Amino acid sequence: MYTLGNLEVNKGARQSIYRRGRGQASGNGKTGGRGEKGQKARNHVKFGFEGGQMPLIRRIPKRGFKNHPFRVIYDCVNVSELERFENGTKVDIALLVKENMLAGRSNGGLKILGNGELKKKLSVVANKVTKQAEEKIKAAGGTVEVI
Repeated sequence: MYTLGNLEVNKGARQSIYRRGRGQASGNGKTGGRGEKGQKARNHVKFGFEGGQMPLIRRIPKRGFKNHPFRVIYDCVNVSELERFENGTKVDIALLVKENMLAGRSNGGLKILGNGELKKKLSVVANKVTKQAEEKIKAAGGTVEVI
């Protein structure tokens, strides 16, 4: 029986790395399995490099609209996560950051989603609120302010 004091690694689970280029006796000395001469024997070849020919990724036309630089990302919080706060609390971005509830990768602010139940009367200040979330907050007696 194994205990923490006598644990062992399974046989064959750890293999020593194969050391190339360590002399003729190793069977993989001198060129170290790279053949003789040429670019691949001497240095690393950049991914997609085609020997100076225009690479495929640059030959193919680019199509469509890319919205990456302009997209708006929100930090989302569900209504059920707001249950942790006391009655009458003003819930805003500053409070949620202080409580470590936000991922912090937004450029659009805070969005409240309607997943879960809320029984506490809270004053919520956010950039966006879904209809379902707004209904649940108001049903619990709270208020919603959209910035």
